[in-house]
Formats: sequence, structure tokens, C-alpha cells
Amino acid sequence: MSLIIVLFGLILLLVLIIKKLSPMLALIIVSIVTGLLLGMPAAKVMATVASGIGGTLGSMVMVLALGAMMGKLIEDSGAAKKIVFILIRFFGYKNIQWAILLTGLMVGIPLFYNAGFVVLVPLIFAIAAATRLPLLYLALPMAASLSVTHGFLPPHPGPIALASIFKADVGLILIYGMILTIPIAIIGGIIFPRIILKNNIAKIPADFNPEGEELLPSGIKSFITALLPVFLIVTGTIGTNFLVLESLKPLFVFLSDPTIALLISVLVTITVQKIPILKAMDSCTEGVKSIAMIILIIAAGGAFKQILIDSGVGETVKMLSASLLLSPLFLGWLITALLRVTLGSATVAGLTASGIVLPLVGEGVSPELMVLSVGAGSLMFSHVNDTGFWMFKEYFNLSLKQTFGTWTIMESIVSVLGLVGVLIINQFI
Repeated sequence: MSLIIVLFGLILLLVLIIKKLSPMLALIIVSIVTGLLLGMPAAKVMATVASGIGGTLGSMVMVLALGAMMGKLIEDSGAAKKIVFILIRFFGYKNIQWAILLTGLMVGIPLFYNAGFVVLVPLIFAIAAATRLPLLYLALPMAASLSVTHGFLPPHPGPIALASIFKADVGLILIYGMILTIPIAIIGGIIFPRIILKNNIAKIPADFNPEGEELLPSGIKSFITALLPVFLIVTGTIGTNFLVLESLKPLFVFLSDPTIALLISVLVTITVQKIPILKAMDSCTEGVKSIAMIILIIAAGGAFKQILIDSGVGETVKMLSASLLLSPLFLGWLITALLRVTLGSATVAGLTASGIVLPLVGEGVSPELMVLSVGAGSLMFSHVNDTGFWMFKEYFNLSLKQTFGTWTIMESIVSVLGLVGVLIINQFI
């Protein structure tokens, strides 16, 4: 009966989102209704909602805020554009897709998906005009790289929120995520578009001379600021887990903390890029404003997750899954993928699934891999209920059929390969 009530709650959530209600409001309403229908006293329901919100945001709100500040500073300083121009020159036109893919990965790590998309789209159009290559031949590498960073790599909201819920090590998530990200991005962003567009690729013309490049920061500064958070977290994690000198471990533990890594990166970016302090603070403020609703959605998702845990539904799912003899990692991916197809939002799908599969973590199941499995599921089959679907369609002036045949298939490839990669990594740890 409890699972039927949860199913009703998910249907209600779908209906509210279809009716254009904010996902944050929809999640809060569904959390309260589901808790009451599961027999929890009203006072207990509200206490659980408050606990879920506080527990979810308490360990991650500063990471999200600092990550947004970092991304906005990189965008406003012109570092993202500079990285694009350098990679294009380095790879040349014949390998232009590789340049765009690497750019998307580097820009996508500090920038949230929507911000990275908006920053890179004008450059995609500029490159297409200069090279006479099809827009989709250039757009799919960008979209694939931004998608994998969004689904697998901190400091994006989804992986950070799931790391908090599953009590996973953010540094290990980043390392495992990078192992998945590169081959999956290549398949989804390089091989896939070459297969579907093989008869529609124009000749490569002469040199690329971007306008206004002299006004951008230097390449060294741009790469340092864009990659510094990743470098600090990975260095700290490797030092913490593999360094022999015990006296230095506290330093590496300190550096591996995402809040510290991002705080250092924000300060270094302001200093290295020589951004006036008032302008830098304006950028930081705008960056945080841009993710305010994302933070609230994550908070509301935490409330629903806590209702599912405190009501005992998670234990029911655990017993049911044991009888099905399915891998917990596969089950986490499957539940998230079904929610993603139903609800549209990758973040909402991941957070909703986390409350259901949380009891599966611990008994021989790596919490870091469960984060990545749920992250992979959250990218499955993006369609008309996902804002990313419409952004891709409208920016590149595609029909619904073309968008399904490119964007939706690419996202599904990334999702399925993410699950396969997680299961392979699980065999070696």
C-alpha cells in the first residue's frame, strides 16, 4: 500500500509540473500530501519536511553559491571565450569537434548547464559561419560535454546534492566521474553526430580570426581560473587517500573540501583576472541570483526524500529489490530514469529517486557510484517536459522530430553509457 501511495505522489508531482506549477512548490505539496497519506501525524510531517530541507542544504548551500559565483566570474571575465579560441587554433578546423568538446568540458565544470549553454551558443554560430559546417555537427559536442559534466561532476547541483544525501566523498565522485566523462562525451559528442551527419559536412575553409580576442584575458589565466576548483579537489583527494606522510594529510583534507576549493578559486580568479572588487561582487551576486530557484528546488527535493525515509518506504523498496535480485546500482539508475522521463527535470528526478534508493547504499554498494548511477539515470531520454530539450530545439531552429533524433538520442546515449561505466568501475573497487 505504501508503494501505491508513493506512486500516487509521483503522479501528483507530474500533474502539478505539467500544470506549470514551480517544481519547488510542487515538491513541497507532494511531500506533505504523501506524508499524510502514509499515516504520519501532521506535526511529524512538517518536522520531517523541515529536517529534509535543512539536512539537504546544510552541507551544500555554500558549494552551490560559490560554484555559481565562480562560473559568473569566468563568464564575465571572458575566460570561457578565450579557452574556445585557443583550442580551435590548437586543434585546427579538421578537428573542430574535439576543440568544442574540450571547451564544453572545461567551461562545463565551473558553469551550470544553462549558463554554459548560453555562453557557448554564440561561439557555435560563429564557428559554423566561418567553417560552413552544419550547426548540429558543432552543437552536439557542446551539448554532450555540458551534459556529462552536469550529470557526473561536482560542483554541479545534482552531484553535490546526491553526495550530501548518500554521504559520499565528493573528491572520489569527481575522480570516478572524470573516468566516465571523457569516453562518454567522445561517443555522444563526436562519434554520434558524425554518424547521423556523415553526408552533410562541408569543406573546411581558411583561417579563423575571432573578433575582439585582444580584449580577452590571457590563455594561461583563463585555463588556471577555469580548472582550479577541479585541480584542488582532485589533489586534495589523492593526497588524503594515497599520501604516506601523515603530517600533510590535514592539508589535503582541507583542500579536498569543495567549499574550500571553490572559495580559494573565487579569490584567485578575482586576483588573477584583476577584476575590480565592485565589479567582481556584482558578478558574484548575479551568479547566486541565477541559481536561487535551483537551490529551492533542491531543498524541496530534500523534503520529499526525508518523507520517504521517515515513513519507511525506503525499507519497503529495499526488501522488494532484494527479492528482484537486481544490482542496487542498476535499480538506482532505473528508478531515476523513469522519474526523469516522467518529470522532466534531471535535478528533481535525482533527488526524488535518492529517497527511494538510499537504503540500498552501504551493503557493498559504493555511495560514490550510487551518486553517479543516479546522475546517469537523471539524463535519460530528455523530451518535451525538459527545459534543456526546448533550449536545444529553439536555439538551433529544429523541428520536434529533429530534436528527438539528435538531442534526445544523445542524452539517452550518455545515460546508458553512464550506467555501463558505473557497473564496470564497480568491478574494480
